[in-house]
Amino acid sequence: MKIILKDTKKEIDILDNIFNVKYNESVIHQVYVSYLSNIRQNTKLNKNRSNVSGSNKKPWKQKGTGKARSGCIRSPIWRSGGVTFGNQRKNYVCKINKKMYKLACKSMFSKFININSFIVFNEFYVNSIKTKYLYNKIFNIVKKNKTVILIDKYNEYLIKSSNNIYFLYVKCIFDINLISLLNFNYIILTEFTLRNLEKLLL
Repeated sequence: MKIILKDTKKEIDILDNIFNVKYNESVIHQVYVSYLSNIRQNTKLNKNRSNVSGSNKKPWKQKGTGKARSGCIRSPIWRSGGVTFGNQRKNYVCKINKKMYKLACKSMFSKFININSFIVFNEFYVNSIKTKYLYNKIFNIVKKNKTVILIDKYNEYLIKSSNNIYFLYVKCIFDINLISLLNFNYIILTEFTLRNLEKLLL
């Protein structure tokens, strides 16, 4: 498969098994559900009768007192007793293996290419912290659509220049989050970053 560089108009080859994969909505959905499950705080907890502190001793004898029978002061019907059917902590962890996650990423990148929202440059850099310069450069390409610039190493000028551009984000390919990719309309990266991305997803 071939793709054209935005700045030099040169045609380059990209791997079909990464960027020309059939869109698999089912796998992407599983990864999405797994991500949401794994970030659940899971802190909600009510004490039931086994968690409440107190004695197991029977408060009074079963018969002869005129009172209702009672077996434990930790009973839910007693004041400061346990909560009936209270919330308990559950295990929401949902594991996704590496092959499935990579397939979801490949499927997502392939979709961006198919809708012409995957933009590759030969070089894309900012010489200083210039928000206005970066804004004009990006605006001419994507207007105000939500866009992510993928980088393969820390770039102070690019990151700080993008801080005040509300529709632009800069992310490292080694910290790719498939869930965040779902929120973007365009992906921008350089040819060098593209090659590193290919190695990462092979």
